[in-house]
Amino acid sequence: MTTIFSLPDRTALVRRQAAILLATLAVAGCEDQGGAPAVAVERHVIGDTVVVRTLTGSVWGDESELVPEVRIGQFDGEDHYIFGWVRALAVAGDGSIFVMDTQVPALRKYAPDGTYMATFGRGGSGPGEYRQPDGGLAVLADGRVVVRDPGNARLQVYAANGEPLGTWPIRGGFNTSNPLVVDTAGRVRTQLLLDPGAPVTEWRMGMVAYHGTTGKPLDTVPAPVWDFEPPRLVAQRRSQNGTSTSVNSVPFSPAPSWAFSPLGHMVGGLSARYAIDQYLPDGRVLRIERAHEPVPVAAGEKADREEQTRWNMRQHQPDWRWNGPPIPGVKPPFQRIHLGLDGRIWVQLHQPAERIPDEEIDQPRDPDARPPTRWREPVAFDVFEPDGTYLGLVRAPQGFTATFPTPVFHGDRVWAVVRDELEVPYVVRFRVAGAGARRREPARQ
Repeated sequence: MTTIFSLPDRTALVRRQAAILLATLAVAGCEDQGGAPAVAVERHVIGDTVVVRTLTGSVWGDESELVPEVRIGQFDGEDHYIFGWVRALAVAGDGSIFVMDTQVPALRKYAPDGTYMATFGRGGSGPGEYRQPDGGLAVLADGRVVVRDPGNARLQVYAANGEPLGTWPIRGGFNTSNPLVVDTAGRVRTQLLLDPGAPVTEWRMGMVAYHGTTGKPLDTVPAPVWDFEPPRLVAQRRSQNGTSTSVNSVPFSPAPSWAFSPLGHMVGGLSARYAIDQYLPDGRVLRIERAHEPVPVAAGEKADREEQTRWNMRQHQPDWRWNGPPIPGVKPPFQRIHLGLDGRIWVQLHQPAERIPDEEIDQPRDPDARPPTRWREPVAFDVFEPDGTYLGLVRAPQGFTATFPTPVFHGDRVWAVVRDELEVPYVVRFRVAGAGARRREPARQ
């Protein structure tokens, strides 16, 4: 089914979300009166931190699922409907979809119903061109499109019709899958490595803002930090030029995750526990918590991850042996924090893994090739309003890509890459389907 619709005004919506968030902080120490609510929530204040903890229930009630509405892509056909490596997605206020395919490379624009409309720019270093574009792609409220182009050390800006409008300089050479963020003031924020000269294990990240009209660099907000030393695996390669080091985390070990909200503040959490902090501009913190049942790591899943990790580390150090802590027996509560264009928080959960059927596994012919993945985790999200209200659990279909590229979330719509059984990528627009979700969302045109 194809539905054409216009998204609500994003700036007005996120400003309303910000006002609701501040109002929640003002009354968060109080409990609702009256009959027993469907959702059991604890609210309390600890110093400058307001804690909103959901014990049971959700606004949407039963689990919801992502149901496809529009699919873009073909196995064979016209070039602009065939995708290679999609690195970034963005959605305009009118529902138009932008796809950066770095295999071409090409930035393509599609109508809300999936019809191809135009290609913006091309590979290269001249005006309107891009070299090694990464996950940075965004659409401003006036329809201008911004592409992060680290290969040319710039942000490339286009008019809504694809005409190049100029560039904004950035530090080059640092590629990331994290998206660009457009905040309520119209500023464009991009991830920045704060100390590029430091060892890789000591890198610090942040988000630098650019004026949405002039492209002038503004403030830089450092990423949150935690007093935590992540379990690591290290491989080293020695050569005439010195020693190079590759560092990987131990699979299923706790790790930090953070993102910048369109509401103008950092959001982050350390997955050792289910706690998501919003670091508000006035110095206060709104902490979202939820009761969580640990998910065990299956024996076969553990062996699969060990094999994959060993192969990966030996690409850097051929005689590498496991030199860190073992893989834990249980998974952290969450994998990653995603933020919607409206400020909603989508927490990607760890789930019980499932064994991939043998007939779906492509066995490599080369004995030195990467071993096939034999276990996979279904994709599921806990969804929260910025004020900490727990909306519910949303499950994604098989093949849904939750990273590389980062999906786009807005209200009850999600845009993401989905791969079929042949690993052919498609760009799909989903809606959140469920009785509670339908009651919560306004009608679409």
